[in-house]
Amino acid sequence: MQKTPTEQELQALSSDIRRWAGELGFQQTGVTHVELGEHERYLQKWLDAGFHGDMDYMARHGSKRARPDELIPGTLRVISLRMDYLTDDTRALDVLESPESGYISRYTLGRDYHKLIRKRLAQLATRIEEAAGGGTYRAFVDSAPVLERAIAEQAGLGWIAKNTMLINKDAGSWFFLGEIYTDLPLPIDTPHSEKHCGTCTTCLDICPTKAFTGPFQLDARKCISYLTIEHKGSIDPALRPMMGNRVFGCDDCQLCCPWNKFARHTDEPDFRPRHGLSNTELTALLLWDEDTFLVKTAGSAIRRIGYERWLRNVAIALGNAPSSERVIQALRQREHHASSLVREHVAWALNQHGVTPA
Repeated sequence: MQKTPTEQELQALSSDIRRWAGELGFQQTGVTHVELGEHERYLQKWLDAGFHGDMDYMARHGSKRARPDELIPGTLRVISLRMDYLTDDTRALDVLESPESGYISRYTLGRDYHKLIRKRLAQLATRIEEAAGGGTYRAFVDSAPVLERAIAEQAGLGWIAKNTMLINKDAGSWFFLGEIYTDLPLPIDTPHSEKHCGTCTTCLDICPTKAFTGPFQLDARKCISYLTIEHKGSIDPALRPMMGNRVFGCDDCQLCCPWNKFARHTDEPDFRPRHGLSNTELTALLLWDEDTFLVKTAGSAIRRIGYERWLRNVAIALGNAPSSERVIQALRQREHHASSLVREHVAWALNQHGVTPA
């Protein structure tokens, strides 16, 4: 039978957990309880407004997303951790200002963070279990119905900002989050109760598709990250011109945030850009065949959208690019693609350049 740890032992274990997490590459660790009251109400209001669009999974699990002890019965605490991912060579603004190049959200330029962080969390959970002499531990990285930003805010890792991202005063917002659910009654950290956005609305004002209905309110149906990653069908023609050259995700509300002047570059080699994806010409991206797509996105979170949606996104970006014979010829080569989804968006792109599809 597992011995119940004393308060002193739990305090010591909590200190060890933070040290072990640091050794595994995490920049910050916090612990919170399982009651997410106001966050649960916010989630329900957001769902009721239909702002989740096609993301039915956001509502599918009922209250489990906001109640950790329902998702994993017996959970008493959630250990929340963050890991920086921004590298020093992403040239984000340069690429956004180059309409002939494809912009890919900076978080996905390296290897798939899900696998890397999940492995590190599992290693941390094993160390905790060995030190505690037992217990229950479940690690998550975007892999279950978890309100990760709400949990992180309650664990003191930062505050949920007007752009709905989690921001840390000392590290900005360029980081990943991961969680370990446990039945250990670890000491709880002080929640981050104050918002430090002040009167700034830069993130709301700069959004290309005006996806924010107000501070702290995002209509995902207009968000470019949702449109290029989560949305499976045809993209609203009214939104396409606003998407610019963004072919996978969007970082605008982070790039403009004043707090990100404090963001720290990561030393994690797996987060470094691969296959030249930080800055590749759109015409080259459209002409990838499916095998090339699979090779270039191997081990990357980009692969989850599949080849068809990749071509859809690149076609839109080429419709927004400056007209040239090279652009038109690239689009012509995809004009009769087997996918009706691809054909539709290629035809739109050609029309943008004043070319009547064949």
